[in-house]
Order: sequence, then structure tokens, then C-alpha cells
Amino acid sequence: MSKYKVVMTDDRHKTYDEEKKVLDTIDAELVIANCTTPGELAEVCREADGILVNLAPMTAEVIKKLNKCKVIARYGVGYDNVDVAACTEKGIYLTNVPDYCAEEVSDQALALLMACARKIARRDAQVREGKWNIGSADPIYRIAGKTFTLLGFGMIARCLLRKIRGLNFTKILVYDPFVDEDTIKAMGAEKADWETAVSMADFISVHIPLNEKTRGIVNAAAFAMMKPAAIIVNTSRGPVIDEAALIDALQSGRINSAGLDVYTKEPLAIDSPLMKMHNCVLTDHAGWYSEDSMSELKTKAAQNVKDILSGKKPKYSVNSIV
Repeated sequence: MSKYKVVMTDDRHKTYDEEKKVLDTIDAELVIANCTTPGELAEVCREADGILVNLAPMTAEVIKKLNKCKVIARYGVGYDNVDVAACTEKGIYLTNVPDYCAEEVSDQALALLMACARKIARRDAQVREGKWNIGSADPIYRIAGKTFTLLGFGMIARCLLRKIRGLNFTKILVYDPFVDEDTIKAMGAEKADWETAVSMADFISVHIPLNEKTRGIVNAAAFAMMKPAAIIVNTSRGPVIDEAALIDALQSGRINSAGLDVYTKEPLAIDSPLMKMHNCVLTDHAGWYSEDSMSELKTKAAQNVKDILSGKKPKYSVNSIV
């Protein structure tokens, strides 16, 4: 019998070679489950020493029923499907992997920006329909000389900033109340308040984490402040944007277009109005993905579990356990 039991709650990977390689060093058995409800989670994880979780709902109800668990390791940067307060109360570390896909997500944001600005998906469809010389019937505007806004200034936003410097924006604005002006200035951008960041932008890239204060922060009032030619890109979390307000802004021409990798509910419903909009570029929450980032994520998530079960402090801890 193995020394530890580690449960993988929702089976979303083809293999678990990286996890097993790490966990074998502490004699931990990896149990692969595929839970979708709190009841299933509570049953499967009850006697687990450690838990690896993707999207499964780790609610307070589930966490209270864990008898031995010392660590819940979330695959990814966000952890809104895990009740942090319940983990802390139970003495369970919650960990994430905040640095595994900054290059990939910033690439995705830049790709969506360019696709919207140059209308790549729309042009592709029109050419396939036999149309040519579309020109001013579907106008495109220059990128250089415009204002770019980053909403949020974490690791991914900073990677994106590095990549867009060569596009010759007149201004790069940053809205992030938790980052000081000197830090932003040192990286070649300007700190701005919410109204300035939203109203002055020709291009907006959203990098705000999801919590109760940020849910729906990009709302109808925000869209009303935006320029009519504004383009917004979201690679953070879908509910940060009020989707109904976004749909209205796109349908009414209040803004130019949107590039979305994340949605209020995923997968995006086939009957969503977004599916039929020519001024919206859609991808399937794929910004995090590359073969390289996948391997790094799996290894680091397992290492978080190993560290805690070995009595060490985790490198990537969301909460603090006394």
C-alpha cells in the first residue's frame, strides 16, 4: 500500500506521466476520477491526502468532508472553483500554478487583438464566399499611433506589454489599483484610473482575476464610455465582462469588435448571439495551451502536492496555513 493517496478529481488529460513521475518519489498513489458534482467529489476525495483539481466544484460542502487532506492543488492560474475560506478553515493548503502559461495567454491576447483589428476571420469567410476587394464596406483602422489599455497588470499582462511595444502605440495605459505608479512607469506604461483607462483606449486587453468585486466590472456603463472604434479582448475569465452588455455593445455598434477566449458559461452555447456576430472573434478557452505549457503545468501542480505532503512550504500557495 502506498504512503499517500492523491486524487485527480476530473480527468481532462491524455496522460499523467508528469504527475506520476513527481508523486512516485514520495510513494503516492494517483487515483484518477472524473467528478462533476459536490457529492461525487466528497465520496472520492474523503480519504485523500492530496487533491489535484481542474474544473470540479470544490465547494465548502466538499471540503468539510475531507478527513486527511493537506493540499488541494489547482491546475492553472485561477481558482474560483475552490472555496479558499473553507480550505483555510480546514487547515488545507490551496495552491495554483501562476507562471506556467504567461507566454501562451499573452500570445492569445495579441492574436485576438490582431484578428479583430485586421478582421482576419471576417475576411477569411468573405474570401471563401467569393468576395474580393471588400475595402471600405468593412473598414479597418491603423494600429500604430493609438492608445492601448491593460486592465490588470499581473504576469500575463506584463508579458503582453513586452510584445506590443513594437506596435508603436502612442500610449499604453494600465488600470490596476494594486500596482504602484512607479512599477508601471518603469515598464514603459502609464497608470490610469478606471474611467481614463476605459474611455481613452482604442484597444483594451482584460487581465483581471475573477472575484466578487470584479464580476461584471466591464459592464454597460464601461461600454458606454468606450470609443466607437474600440476593440476589447478577454483572456482572463468570462464573468469579468457582463456578457449581455457586451452583446448589446457589439450588436448596436457601440464598440468595433471583441476577441474572446473566455465566457460567462463554458462551453459557449451554440445559440449564443456571439456565435452569429461578424465583429466577434471566438476561441475555446485555449489561451493557456501549448504542449510546453501543459507539461509545465502538470509537473508544477504535482510538485505542489509533493512539497506539502513532504512537510515543505509550497512555492505557489494561495492561502496561508499556520
